[in-house]
Order: sequence, then C-alpha cells, then structure tokens
Amino acid sequence: MILARFLTTEGRTCFGRLRDERTAELLTGDLYGELVFSSTTVPVAKLLPPVVPPNIFAIGRNYRAHVAETGARPPGQPLVFMKATTALTATETAIVLPESAPDEVDFEAELAVVIGRVARRVTEDEALDYVLGYTCANDVSARDCQRNDKQWTRAKGFDTFCPLGPWLVTADALDPDALAIRSRLNGHVMQDSHTREMTFSCRRLISYLSHQFTLRPGTVILTGTPDGVGFARRPPVFLQPGDRIEVELEGIGTLVNEVTC
Repeated sequence: MILARFLTTEGRTCFGRLRDERTAELLTGDLYGELVFSSTTVPVAKLLPPVVPPNIFAIGRNYRAHVAETGARPPGQPLVFMKATTALTATETAIVLPESAPDEVDFEAELAVVIGRVARRVTEDEALDYVLGYTCANDVSARDCQRNDKQWTRAKGFDTFCPLGPWLVTADALDPDALAIRSRLNGHVMQDSHTREMTFSCRRLISYLSHQFTLRPGTVILTGTPDGVGFARRPPVFLQPGDRIEVELEGIGTLVNEVTC
C-alpha cells in the first residue's frame, strides 16, 4: 500500500492511500492505528513529506564500500546522529544551499524507516513489527561544516537538508534489506548499491535505537548511504544551483529535488 501526505487543490493537508499520483482515498482512521479509508477520492495537488516526525535519527558509515571510500574505520556498533526536524522537506521542492556554507554540500541516498508504534527495548526478531513503512531520503550534508565543526549537527541540519518522500510504502509490501538504491545527479548515476550491503540491517538498527531511546510513532530512521558520494570523488562533486538530485529505492519510488541558493 502507498500512503501519502499531501495538499489538496483546496489547500487542505491530508493523508491518504494513493490510487495514482493525482488522486487518493482519504484516511479516515488513525495513521498509527487502524488504516481506514474513504471510498471517495480527492485530487492530490502537491506531495508533502510523508510524515511529520517527532525525531529523525540517522546512521553513519553503514555501507562497507562507503566506509572504504572515506578512509574511515568501520564502526563496531551503529553510529547514531540526529537531523533537525526543521530540515525536513518534500519531493519536488528545493534543497537550499545555506548562505553560511554553500560550497561543499553533498548528497547521500538513503532508505528511511518510519516507526508505526511506540518501540522501546525491542528485539531484532520483532523489530520490523514496529514499522509503519519505508520511504526515500537524502541525507544532505555540508562537508566543510562536518569537517570543521568536528561533529555533524550543523552540517546535516540546515533547513531543507532532509528531503523525504515521495510517499510511504507500508511495511507489508517489501523487504527493507533487499532493495536496490541509487542516486542520480543531473541524470548521471552517482550511487548504485543495494541495502543488503548495509553493515547493520534495519532489524538491528531499530532494535539498537530502541534500547537507547523511546521511538515514538512517526520517528524516522535514515539507515546510511552507499559509496559514490560527492566528497569522496576525485575531483569532488558538490551540489550547485540548478542541479537536480534524485534518490531511487526499488519498490518505493524516486525522490526528486532541485538545488537553489
């Protein structure tokens, strides 16, 4: 099932089950409970980020080839950081290069997990039972801030630095550890990998995080990026005004953003 958060032609913000990219059946039940939909459809004028998360957790260095291309050490356990919820933006909206750090802004294609019910100290075996669904994410990162600040909050937390979408595919529809993942910059493939290459699986990440924090419904987990990012290339490739960056996940869809300053 494909769920979306969207604006109607009347400007209302709604949740619904997509029939196609232009129409949806309105959710009349609870997004984090029983999914019940109206039999009537409404027009979809603009897709919004699929959820409004209470927290956005992200995982660094979770693909072996990405660790190798950066020259970093493989982590012994998930490397956790957070992105500001104000960084959230939707598909077909702009990634804005920040005035204070416009020169080394990079892309990171990622699978995002959305939690569907409160998860606290859950086992790996039961972890996926707590998932509402999956979507595409771009962990946009200002590499000079990341390098100079010696931590990642500002580098990965600027406004518009967490594109999410285009919609949410429910957990029953796919295996999160069996998906092709790609990014394309101006039509050129930059990253081309598979979620089976993650060091820590989605089950492991959800369980691990739930032993550190209470994962509330709507919590978003970005699961890491594969190799091919811009700063690791020679010469480096950073986002420029006018660029078009796409993140594609098998079985989900494509997240598309233009870059502006």
